[in-house]
Amino acid sequence: MPADPTRLPKLVTSTIDNPTWNRSSFRVAATDGCVEVAKTEDGYLIRDSKEPDQRPLHITGDEWVAFVKGVKAGEFN
Repeated sequence: MPADPTRLPKLVTSTIDNPTWNRSSFRVAATDGCVEVAKTEDGYLIRDSKEPDQRPLHITGDEWVAFVKGVKAGEFN
């Protein structure tokens, strides 16, 4: 039986002013950037680890669920 596509990784909730970033476990090479995610009280922040000073993308919990489902379904391959 396939895993539930809406099951989310456990992330520590942090504040939008002081996010706790979680780095993707998948990288092509050590020098490549990756996606970092921080869970906030009202959604998620997403950024490129190569550009940590850039403003992160802020999405809602529903948008995060849709994104995770798409990744697991291979929609971004």
